[in-house]
Amino acid sequence: MPHSLVPAALRYLDQVARSGSIQKAARELHVAASAINRQILQLEDELGVPLFERLPRGMRPSASGEALVTLARRWREDERRVAGEIRRIQGVHQGRVSVVAMDSHATSFLAPLVEGLAHSHPLVTLSIELATPDEAEAALLAGKAEVGAIFNLAPRRELLVLHRRELPLGCVVAPGHPLAARATVSLQEAMAHPVVLQSKALTIRRYLEAQYSWLFKEGRRHVETNSLQLAKQLVMGGQHVVFTSELDVAAELRDGRLRFMPVRDHGAEPQAISVALDAARPPGPVVKLVAQRLVEAIDRCLAEVRAAPATD
Repeated sequence: MPHSLVPAALRYLDQVARSGSIQKAARELHVAASAINRQILQLEDELGVPLFERLPRGMRPSASGEALVTLARRWREDERRVAGEIRRIQGVHQGRVSVVAMDSHATSFLAPLVEGLAHSHPLVTLSIELATPDEAEAALLAGKAEVGAIFNLAPRRELLVLHRRELPLGCVVAPGHPLAARATVSLQEAMAHPVVLQSKALTIRRYLEAQYSWLFKEGRRHVETNSLQLAKQLVMGGQHVVFTSELDVAAELRDGRLRFMPVRDHGAEPQAISVALDAARPPGPVVKLVAQRLVEAIDRCLAEVRAAPATD
């Protein structure tokens, strides 16, 4: 839409929250700093509460300010959806969709998703943020994202799960590793080798700690990191193992740089990848299109990984 339907005061407040100062927000919006300051002061006067903490090096939203920022962002997403719906009525598939996904998805199915949409629907724009599962869930609930691809998403009525695929918990090793020829592996067998453990910010780590606390006893050979790329590099070095799902290492499984063996321990629960939306916000046609293409991209990626021949 040529003119925003969101009140200027809310747009200015949102940008100050993003930028951290009125001066930076003014440069981003190409608006006079005095105009932004005047709108924020007027809002604070009308509401009777401070919306920002004035700090020596900038401004930070207060609790009341955060509530208004969330409102402003929801309105902007609603505005984009309405614009997309109007264009759909006119026969044009056009719009911007915000997607939140996991770091590992950047090397598995996100690039094919973007390329496919660019080919079939060039007027659809994607905004993609990478996050932890907890951060991704929070982004959906706060209106900061419209579609999420999230590992091990717990059921909750506020989220609408469009698609869920279970993924076996597995042990990943290099092709030359002593375990590489196994069809399956036990946790005890894997723990005879150096292990890379993921950060506690990831649900798979919390699951392992809850179900298999003995893995984390002192004296065991392991390294802990929040970097999936480092974990994969260590495993490709030939000594380490990591417990994860196929989607976390899809690119390396496809080209034979890594091997995946399901964990056969009794009670080893599968991991899961879900495509979800905020249940309180009915999706527009462009959001539905992106969500469906996301589902297709995930399924296609898994099919390619599982069809990839093992190489020596």
